[in-house]
Amino acid sequence: MDLTLKMVWILKLKVFFLQLSCGVWNTVSFEPNVVSQIQHLQLNVLHISHSSVVWNQPSYPFSHFYNILVSKIFFHRKENNNIFVDDLKEEGEKRPIPNPCRTFLEAFELYPEIMENIERVGFVKPTPIQSQAWPVLLSGEDLIAIAQTGTGKTLAYLLPGFIHMDVRFLFISFICVPRDEQGGPGMLVLTPTRELALQIETECKKYRYKSYKSICIYGGGDRRGQINLVKSGVDIVIATPGRLNDLQMNELISLRSITYLVLDEADRMLDMGFEPQIMKILLDIRPDRQTVMTSATWPTGVRRLSKSYLKNPIMVYVGTLDLAAVNTVQQTVLIVHEEEKKSYVFDFIRNMLPQDKVLIFVGKKLVADDLSSDMCLQGLAVQSLHGDREQCDREEALKDFKESRVRILVATDLASRGLDVHDITHVFNYDFPRNIEEYVHRVGRTGRAGRSGAAVTLVTRENWRMAPELIHILERAGQEVPEELVLMAERYEKHKSEKEMSDPRGGQGRGGGGGGWGRRDGGGRGGRDRGQNWGF
Repeated sequence: MDLTLKMVWILKLKVFFLQLSCGVWNTVSFEPNVVSQIQHLQLNVLHISHSSVVWNQPSYPFSHFYNILVSKIFFHRKENNNIFVDDLKEEGEKRPIPNPCRTFLEAFELYPEIMENIERVGFVKPTPIQSQAWPVLLSGEDLIAIAQTGTGKTLAYLLPGFIHMDVRFLFISFICVPRDEQGGPGMLVLTPTRELALQIETECKKYRYKSYKSICIYGGGDRRGQINLVKSGVDIVIATPGRLNDLQMNELISLRSITYLVLDEADRMLDMGFEPQIMKILLDIRPDRQTVMTSATWPTGVRRLSKSYLKNPIMVYVGTLDLAAVNTVQQTVLIVHEEEKKSYVFDFIRNMLPQDKVLIFVGKKLVADDLSSDMCLQGLAVQSLHGDREQCDREEALKDFKESRVRILVATDLASRGLDVHDITHVFNYDFPRNIEEYVHRVGRTGRAGRSGAAVTLVTRENWRMAPELIHILERAGQEVPEELVLMAERYEKHKSEKEMSDPRGGQGRGGGGGGWGRRDGGGRGGRDRGQNWGF
């Protein structure tokens, strides 16, 4: 059958879906329209007819993509860091899982503009998460994508989003709806921080498609300017939950036309307490949307969020659902005293090579200022990044680090979330993070985009309750586990067990901070001599 006729069939079916959805979810309320019920029988007949026309023709352009041998699919997924795909549909038969795409052409053969952008950037082949996420999203399914940081999750949802917008625009044009009556943007990306939002907008512009207009909405920016841009008409909104919720509650933006929703880094948004804002935002988005959720981890909160806001999603995860740090990073853990930390970090910096770039994580804003000031006094080019700095200063610090005008950045966790600098060679955990998930996020800031990296972590007696989980992470990543850390974990587990036995409530609380060092000799300098290999 002629390809043009097939496209007409697809268009007719999509318009039928659109008309049904407009009847069921009207613009006044979320209540079903009693007069216009979904005609399931007719829908099934059309679906069968559509399938027989589109998928059973050997001349269809994607036939080579959908006819990959099962053995080759298995080999591809195994060789690409163990891609695992699961249908999370709770009722009825499981759906066939879309085959992975091994090349960009297999995914975007019909979209030469996207192919030109990919070739211009110089990518060789899809990353593991992209190779499986693209077929799922291009088939119209909801997606949960779990992968380490720096694995290409942004493009995994962005390029299918462009195509979704393209098809959406064709629908609207087909039924003759003027642009000024379309009601607002069609694609929304929610992200935890302004830095990540700005980076996604940069990617959006880099892969600009069909002149779709995008806007970045975030707290700390020019609110009036953002409102004016929204009013001028945009197709894609990239936003942090707080500022978007502000505009939404003041009726300065309409979200009722959103049909493609992305919850990017969902674990971090929950970690930062954005769940109430997310819930309010989703109340104004039509329920028949396509939804994408990305995360580096799979904690209970993210699972709950996915069950509430995604419809029968397909989950794609790369590696394992167990929390595991990036396997391209050499991880070194040092047991030290609190007062020794500065000497360790300055020793590290003295051993840096000219091309090295280090991100130093600290737990408090005051420590970030103190440490960066000490470095400046020693003539080191350094920038700091934390929440008390003005937005313009934060953006300048990030720009200096990205463009390698400075090669040392001292940052807090909150300020560094969303930071995406591909050539970071080292991560230095000056203060241990408050939970093991944050450790994984920190370590994932290096070893990105196929590069190798190194992470150095200082652990003090105050961090002893994290020792068992840290050992698990190191072992999963095939890293060396210091004997001092093992002894520290054993003492913590013993303390925890004794506390649980003595406490009828089951040993609640954080477990204190007096865990001791776990050293056989009862003291010493923290287990590192001057010949320590920093990973250079």
